[in-house]
Amino acid sequence: MRKSNGRQLVGHRIRGGMVPEESNLERTFDTLLRIASRNTLPDPEKEFSFAGAIGRKWRFDRAWPAAMVAVELEGGVYTQGRHTRGAGFESDCEKYNTATAMGWRVFRLTAKMLQKDPTKHLKPVIESIMGGG
Repeated sequence: MRKSNGRQLVGHRIRGGMVPEESNLERTFDTLLRIASRNTLPDPEKEFSFAGAIGRKWRFDRAWPAAMVAVELEGGVYTQGRHTRGAGFESDCEKYNTATAMGWRVFRLTAKMLQKDPTKHLKPVIESIMGGG
């Protein structure tokens, strides 16, 4: 298996490359969201590519395209991961700003947010997906 951004790549392809193996944070998010929503939400699209029309290969960790809602799970916050260092942070800002300009509502969540108070942080996501947010 090849490595990409520190994550192993599994054997199935998506447009533009391989699908990264899910992280613990992604699995935790999926479980907590199912519990918080009482299994009422449609399944999210994983690694959803949203900017191909403008020539970008950006993907959201989780997305509900019909609702134009996306979740980005920010790992490595306290370990100086890619998303918190100069170029990675600036690239993420460009991605999020472009997504917002395209009409997406992007929620950024960290492991600590989900550990401390998952209900507080998942409620706006759920409400947005359901059309009330």
